Amino acid sequence: MTMQTEGMTHTSSLVVTEAHTAQAVGSGDLFVLSTPSMLALMENAAMEAVAPALAPNETTVGGHIDAIHLRPTPVGITVSATARVTAHDGRKITFTITAQTADGQLIGKATHTRFVIDRERFMKGV
Repeated sequence: MTMQTEGMTHTSSLVVTEAHTAQAVGSGDLFVLSTPSMLALMENAAMEAVAPALAPNETTVGGHIDAIHLRPTPVGITVSATARVTAHDGRKITFTITAQTADGQLIGKATHTRFVIDRERFMKGV
């Protein structure tokens, strides 16, 4: 890592499509944003939040996420997840993340831990 990361933020957004629904991903049988899709959006925001601080050979991988999905979101609605770095200890980075609809309704929140890894070394171990 090349810089201080605490306080870094990023917001990732998507328009909920049928591909993001609980029925499509197999986590339920309704046509609403699935929890796995919300979690993926949250992880993407966290990954992108620290990307500018990484060396070219580095990336981050998720290690833990503790999340709550608060309300259903139908197809066609734009949702966003905003991740903020709250702690950085060596290769371990901790985030708080909120997810909301475009009109500001909170749909989820999480704490998330990611680890900085060397891409090549990591892939050799897979």
